[in-house]
Amino acid sequence: MAKGIGIDLGTANVLINVQGKGIVLNEPSVVAINMSDGKVLAVGSDAYRMVGRTPGNIRAIRPLKDGVIADFDVTEEMLSYFINKLNVKGILSKPDILICAPTNTTSIEQKAIIEAAEASGGRNVYLEFEPKVAAVGAGLDIFKPQGNMVIDIGGGTSDIAVLSMGEVVTSQSLRLAGDKMDQNVSNYVKQNHGLLIGDHTAEMIKKEIGFAFEPDPEAKLSVRGRDMVSGLPKEVEVTAEEVEGALHDTLEAIIAAAKNVLEQTPPELSADIIDHGIMITGGGALLKGIDRLFAENLQVPVLLADEPLDSVALGTGILLTHMAKTKKTR
Repeated sequence: MAKGIGIDLGTANVLINVQGKGIVLNEPSVVAINMSDGKVLAVGSDAYRMVGRTPGNIRAIRPLKDGVIADFDVTEEMLSYFINKLNVKGILSKPDILICAPTNTTSIEQKAIIEAAEASGGRNVYLEFEPKVAAVGAGLDIFKPQGNMVIDIGGGTSDIAVLSMGEVVTSQSLRLAGDKMDQNVSNYVKQNHGLLIGDHTAEMIKKEIGFAFEPDPEAKLSVRGRDMVSGLPKEVEVTAEEVEGALHDTLEAIIAAAKNVLEQTPPELSADIIDHGIMITGGGALLKGIDRLFAENLQVPVLLADEPLDSVALGTGILLTHMAKTKKTR
């Protein structure tokens, strides 16, 4: 009997959960390709180290953009590489695969995700929406007739959904999330300090001194990059207050989308959400003070998932077990 594998196919990271083993792989969604012959040189962590540091003939590509497959062939190669790396096929024949997608993916995009998983060695491939899987992974019981709300802030997309009886009732997906926040930071540093920085540096600033609410006035960080005027390497100091200002618009847009979802929610489920609060999952949950910012703006208690980066992958494991049980009882 083949064990099922759950895949959180994220814009920033791919996580794979093998039934009975838990999360066995967590690597960046990056593939390095030699442009002269089209050969794949590195995948995952090895390729991520090359981002912004490659010579002209080598490109480090992120095959997923905003939660959607931007390059089908490269995505398929990446998935095949990761699945082969697990060495699950030897023991297994072909595994069943449960893969996740943002709620606003079109039927064509969903088909592309399923085909990539099939081509990489899946027997039966199932697709589930990310906020549903994230809610399960964060410990919410979504199969009861009660309202649960989740905000999953990933790398490429923020997915907001109200769930009841195992299904999405209302939802919205925005192509604004962690990557956009990194962009906000690098644009701010460029405009206000005349310094060009790479994606790695922008992400590091966000992680170290990024605040969504009430930034620490003492927190600051020395940042190195290239001076826009002289073209020479330069170091500047960036404060947490500056970073909070840079992230403001993106966070406001996510809050506006959450308000929109709440406005479309049936009143009985709204009452449940006031009781249970809203769960934040995904890498965005790690931004300092994000729970307080959302609670203040949405007037509802806000909780952070215990393992926000792993919520979707953990959820795939629980749903695969749930699916196996329902198959047996049929």
